[in-house]
Amino acid sequence: MSLPDFQIAAPSVDILPALRHKIDTKTKPVGALGQLENLALLIGLIQQSLTPAVRQPEVIVFAGDHGAAKAGVSAYPQDVTWQMVENFLAGGAGINVFARLNGVALTVVDAGVAHDFAPREGLLSAKIGPGTANYLEGAAMSAAQRDEAIAAGAAAVRAAAARGCNVIGFGEMGIGNTAAASLMTHCLTGASLPECVGRGTGLDDAGLSRKRNLLAQAMTRYRQAGGGDDALEVLAQFGGFEIAQMVGAFLAAAEAKMLILVDGFIVTSALLVAARLQPEVLGYCVFCHNSAEPGHRAQLEHFGATALLDLGLRLGEGTGAALALPLVRAAVAFLNEMASFESAGVSDKGV
Repeated sequence: MSLPDFQIAAPSVDILPALRHKIDTKTKPVGALGQLENLALLIGLIQQSLTPAVRQPEVIVFAGDHGAAKAGVSAYPQDVTWQMVENFLAGGAGINVFARLNGVALTVVDAGVAHDFAPREGLLSAKIGPGTANYLEGAAMSAAQRDEAIAAGAAAVRAAAARGCNVIGFGEMGIGNTAAASLMTHCLTGASLPECVGRGTGLDDAGLSRKRNLLAQAMTRYRQAGGGDDALEVLAQFGGFEIAQMVGAFLAAAEAKMLILVDGFIVTSALLVAARLQPEVLGYCVFCHNSAEPGHRAQLEHFGATALLDLGLRLGEGTGAALALPLVRAAVAFLNEMASFESAGVSDKGV
């Protein structure tokens, strides 16, 4: 299977002066709503509208297992991946709580969990395989598996678009996936490997030291084999099936001109690949929060991005995206409903 072709164009800036004028002439000092003004501007640009709307917002959680997890890169056993998927489907996880609270639809995708799930509502089966191979010994996935995963992630987003969604966030579940994201971030941002490696699900000092050593071994294997920084090769070498599917999800969402809510460290590792393939994808992205994972700082610096929230989150699951949605709604509401100086009969500055 070959890599899908995506037709992504950056949002037209023709509407920018009108949007800026509308924002600046609201009954407030210019810039007084801070990041909400930038967010309103971005949403208006993406939707090419002075009266944008949030329609059928959705979070898609991609789940997959990692062969390297059994080597000790995580504080939790691999079985936690499928157990947490069951928790998502039962409505008991953090993302379920925040999605319900904020009126967000939730879809869970089995991208490659080492477990067989019974079919049920809310679960999309797109399994590439029962987890990836161990990247300490060789590539995590083949090029064909990588391309199949990218296509599957794109298909999940296109289905959401067909349901009427125009604001979408991605989440993930996969024991060991902070390690995969660390390796990818090191390769694709140029940040040192120690800068990119954190405690993940809660490693103690000894566990963190072991994780760093194992990931250094993985990089040594890759470099000695002639491995470079090509994004697709890095994805195949170190990524998980859930990360690869998120690459396709990002590209399809930008192609469909959706506002994309970017969650934390693992999700942003997928964006590193997507943005290498199609830089225009960044014009559709909102960075929702600053993760407590140290590698996320390297990612945000690489993109020159400022996140909306800084809550010390490191849960994943798309929780940061769900928590940022009220700010998206607030930006749309002030743009659409707040009076202008002229309409309210209020004297503008300098009048």
